Amino acid sequence: MHTVLYRSALILCALALSACGSSSSDDPTPEEPGSTFTLQLLHFADVDGGGTAAMFNVDHFSALVEHFRSDMPDNTLLVSAGDNYIPGPIFQASADERMNAVVGVAGEGRGETQIQNRMGLQVSVVGNHDLDTGPAGFAGIIKPDGDYPGALYPYLAANIDFSTDSATADILVDGGQEAGSIPGKVAPSTVITVNGERIGLVGAVTPTLPSITSVGNLTILPQDFAINSESSLDDLAAVIQAEVDLLLEDDINKIILLSHMQVLSVERGLATRLEGVDIIVGGGSNTILANNGDVLREGDSASDDYPLIFTSPTNEPVLLVNTDADYKYLGRLLIEFDADGVIITDSIDNSESGAWASIESVVDPLETAPIAGVTEVAGVIREILGELDGNAYGVTEVFLDGRREFVRSRETNLGNLSADANLWYAAQMTPDNPPLVSVKNGGGIRAPIGRIVSPAGSTSAEDILLLPPAANDFGKPEGGISQLDIQTAFAFNNGLALVSMTAAELHDLTEEMIKGNFTHTAGLRLNFDPTATARSDGDTNLGLLTDGQRVIDLDVLVDPSATDESARWDRIVEDGEVIGDPNRRFRVVALDFLANCAAPEDSPFATANCGSAWPFKGLANAEHKSLLEEDVAANDPGLASFSSTGGEQDALAEYLLEFHADSESAYNVPYDVNERLIPATQ
Repeated sequence: MHTVLYRSALILCALALSACGSSSSDDPTPEEPGSTFTLQLLHFADVDGGGTAAMFNVDHFSALVEHFRSDMPDNTLLVSAGDNYIPGPIFQASADERMNAVVGVAGEGRGETQIQNRMGLQVSVVGNHDLDTGPAGFAGIIKPDGDYPGALYPYLAANIDFSTDSATADILVDGGQEAGSIPGKVAPSTVITVNGERIGLVGAVTPTLPSITSVGNLTILPQDFAINSESSLDDLAAVIQAEVDLLLEDDINKIILLSHMQVLSVERGLATRLEGVDIIVGGGSNTILANNGDVLREGDSASDDYPLIFTSPTNEPVLLVNTDADYKYLGRLLIEFDADGVIITDSIDNSESGAWASIESVVDPLETAPIAGVTEVAGVIREILGELDGNAYGVTEVFLDGRREFVRSRETNLGNLSADANLWYAAQMTPDNPPLVSVKNGGGIRAPIGRIVSPAGSTSAEDILLLPPAANDFGKPEGGISQLDIQTAFAFNNGLALVSMTAAELHDLTEEMIKGNFTHTAGLRLNFDPTATARSDGDTNLGLLTDGQRVIDLDVLVDPSATDESARWDRIVEDGEVIGDPNRRFRVVALDFLANCAAPEDSPFATANCGSAWPFKGLANAEHKSLLEEDVAANDPGLASFSSTGGEQDALAEYLLEFHADSESAYNVPYDVNERLIPATQ
């Protein structure tokens, strides 16, 4: 458990306005040639929880930004390591006409962007969730639109070619320009002059983007990237190094890499490969780096120290910093550079640099106020969200577990509830050819539905209570599952798509699903050996040629009403081998993120890649059908209308109203988090 100590010495220093090293309230004068240079780097990342937490953390977060920036106004840089928004309730609330008053022109994602404008964000790397609505959606959020100013800062990504997609080609500019001159643009790099010193910033994002977001026609480098591959890291470092070298050639000797790699191990690998990079700000992993004196939020613990210190190939120090998501922490790095632009590691004071939690016990002693413009925008969003939380579509007697670490490693009751809902909904929408099987990846579930309560005085995770949702003053009943709950938990609101698969193809799909792809299903049961040989990578279905050897037995529920087991279930695999006719066919419903790669090339729904690299390509006769197509809309059950027909939010809302609408029919399927594990091989 991370040691929790209070920064009393630093806070007393701040209150007394006395000289305490480089945190003095007297900002340094411009540095003389040959002298050292002090930089205060403030950073955050991953405003992507999909829920509402960010809007309730942001006031205190902005107060921290204001406090530290006012302490050193000329030597401070505020940056983001990406994922500045995510499709979900906050994202959608920004399209409400009430947002016109605070963003100029309402639109999805614009509220979050305006908050960052008013916070004074100076530059960001592109994160995967920034592209979740595709290149056109991304461009519409960061470009000006009438009274909407767009992003008042540039986005960076040296390993994305934005010129290959028409939606972003016109916002691409050359690297190395001053950030203040290219707001709302994308570039490989930028420069920010801080108290007379030119700081170079380069952006890089995980090359796995095509598998985890909507890249359109963007070109991502390096291709065929594998996270755990040393050669892939070498290739990625080479792409980034080329942009770093251009800044070095421009006599810039202080360079920061804004890196959104999803897992901190990639940033660690880059730190020892890049020449000329002084600081790497990580993003996408939600990793808490902190020091022993840092006050952390209840239940949090640090994964490692802040900052992590590495050595570059030229034997110079490289610092790596990272913080948790949703404005929970402000990262603060206070350092000195020598006259040659090399970090003086002895200048790092752990009482000053670290993770600053946006909570009352940390913020209140600083006697600082939130940024008024931030709270103005957030206040309107909170008002809209409050109304959404009053519309209940079902009732549950149990906590519905959508926590990231659980839905991505095992079955949960929320995952199964959603899979059941998708199966029922798709059957209503396509009665002539309904599915028997529902599959979905855990990464599409973004939050739990319910309350996580830690009893007063508790210090053990075993004491945490997982409770159903509470009633509220907006009309939500005890245990009520609201519109906001549904939009939060299923923030992407993926469309649903149907495909037909042979028994052999379904076997290969399940081999991929138990390889570590966080699967939730309905209509299937299987027995597998997690120690056996896993299926090889690739999104083309291998059918009878599958090389996966983990599935022992696999059954499809073909007649739920049958009382005889042999009539209820059709056994597909027994003792690891497909039995019966391998070409018999089964209709499967999946998130279109996974399955649209099976659509015909001329279909408006076709994608080049299967989401999460699931093997839906190369099916013998996919018969792909999107539930977003107009000809299926007439079969919408019509019980809910807040979300688009054909998507997973509508599926869950309609299913709840049909089967769990009130306390008498409340959902009541608890589960043991230690059961039904999917092997953690990912």
